[in-house]
Order: sequence, then structure tokens, then C-alpha cells
Amino acid sequence: MSKQLPPGQMETKKWPILHEGDVYQFNEETWDFHLFGAIEKKKVLTYEDVIALPKTTQTVDMHCVTTWSKFDTTFEGIALREFVSLVDMDPGVNYIRIYGYLDGDRFGYSANLPLGPLMGDDALFVYRWKDSKHDWENISAKHGYPLRFVPPETFYLWKGTKWVSGIEFLKEDKPGYWETRGYSMSANPFKEERFANPDDLPSGYEGADEWK
Repeated sequence: MSKQLPPGQMETKKWPILHEGDVYQFNEETWDFHLFGAIEKKKVLTYEDVIALPKTTQTVDMHCVTTWSKFDTTFEGIALREFVSLVDMDPGVNYIRIYGYLDGDRFGYSANLPLGPLMGDDALFVYRWKDSKHDWENISAKHGYPLRFVPPETFYLWKGTKWVSGIEFLKEDKPGYWETRGYSMSANPFKEERFANPDDLPSGYEGADEWK
């Protein structure tokens, strides 16, 4: 069955690397994961807590706003729904922001997403991957180790926060890091929702700076 390439995209067999800020250096002793916002009680998970959660393996397609698409990458990770099951959300929670490290700030990066489309097997916090050219291996530090969010294919990959540090539960949609810089709030690659105003090119819009 042929894959659908979104408009304006080019297929690559490699997994391009690009990121904002410095590469986070993982330290298990200081790393933790926060669940907060419109929930009954904030939770803070250690790395050990997170890795003990149920695992999911899923093959996904990735579409980056910088115009590359990579089909059929298999990830092992923890489905977002496993984190949702750990909290009691307030009535009316329909959105989240997923946070990640940026230049030493554990909440320096964020991406907003609607919660409903993320409750399946294709919304994963991943730590291992493989494809037709690679056997199982941990994701690299540049790809977001120890944990990176990979969204469903109906979202551009900037919604896939690297070096994740927490989830904020929201009743109303609020922009994340790139959304405040002119990127689309919804970010559907099949509708080519790259920017809030398609006639504007936000600062920071660049091609992949390294190829694996």
C-alpha cells in the first residue's frame, strides 16, 4: 500500500536532525517528569517511575515542517494515555502542552496539542527506534534522549517535543514555543498548516542542520 506524502513534502530514508538550543545532557538523578495544570493534584515522576509504565511499539510516519517526510519508523515507548491515566483531570480538559528542556530550562520548550487525537497507539513518548536500515537502538541525545514525544502523522513534527519534561493539562488551547513565533496552532501536514499566516515566514524556519 502506497504512502501518502503531504503537499510540499519530500521523502527521505534518513532521519534528519534539527533542534532548538543546546543538546540536553541526561542525568538520571536529576531528571523528572511533571504532570500539572487542570488536574486534581500535580504529580512528579522519576525516570524509574516513567520507565516502569506499560510499553507500546508502533510504526509511524513523520512529517517535518522543514519539508522532509520519513515513512515506517518503528518506535518503542510509552503511550500518552498512560500518563493521562495517572491523573484526575478537571472537567473540560481538551488540550495539553508538552514541555521539554531548552538551554537548561526544563520548561523552555513546549508544543500545544488537542488531547482527543492523542489517545491511541500513535502518540508515544519514545526511547528506542528501528527502521529498514537500523536494528533497535536508543534514540540519540540529538534526537531527544532519554524521552521524546512523537505525535501522530496528522501533526507536523515540531509538535514532537524533544527532551520531554512534563505535560500541562489545559481547558483552553494555548500556544507553545513555535506557535508564539507564528507557526500554526493545529499543524496538520495534509492541509499544509505550517504557519498561522501562510504569507509570513517566522524567524527560525530553517532546513535540517544535520543528517543521520
